[in-house]
Amino acid sequence: MDLILEGREAAMLNGAKTRVERTRRSIISAAADLFLKHGFLGTNMDKIAATAKVSKQTVYAHFQSKEALFLEIVQGMTGETGDELQEQVADPEDDLPIEHFLLDFADRQLTIVMTPRLMHLRRLVIGEAERFPELGRVLHERGPGRSIGRLAKAFARYQERGQIKADDVHAAASFFNWLVMGAPVNDAMLLGSDAILQADALQAHAKEAVRIFLAAYCIDDSA
Repeated sequence: MDLILEGREAAMLNGAKTRVERTRRSIISAAADLFLKHGFLGTNMDKIAATAKVSKQTVYAHFQSKEALFLEIVQGMTGETGDELQEQVADPEDDLPIEHFLLDFADRQLTIVMTPRLMHLRRLVIGEAERFPELGRVLHERGPGRSIGRLAKAFARYQERGQIKADDVHAAASFFNWLVMGAPVNDAMLLGSDAILQADALQAHAKEAVRIFLAAYCIDDSA
């Protein structure tokens, strides 16, 4: 009997935990849509509660303030994007030419980052930089900072194999990252989501970025 009761109590606790997590996700999803559409000042907790179909008291039970909810969303979205790129791009194998690694990295990075939702997020973070100065740091650390760090490690391995030569692999990684991302992100930020390139144009841009980078850093075995 005791085991049955314990099992029922465990099931009830798990069910309650699941409901709490589901409610939290609903609040975050609703708030993210509203913040991205209306900005921080244009969004209030009443709208968030109504969109999430919960009471305002429930929203405050999960998040103490609108500011705390806003920070949670920005940190979560930037972290998820960085995680996706890290998961999709494998570390270079010993027999993988650097050109193939760079093309794969650039293609996947552009595909993941160049979306209307993430461009809206970038504009939102820039617009609220004075109110939330830490958001820019978070966006950089979890976005381009992680990409540059990943590239620097790969470049160190390729340099050991004699495929590239760089006095500073971290600087080389930064150059490649912004060679790939600079123009597409800048155009989308200034001209709007309609300026985001189509898939074939993004692939062509990635290929040209790789060509330019290798022209500067690749070791010419024929010399």
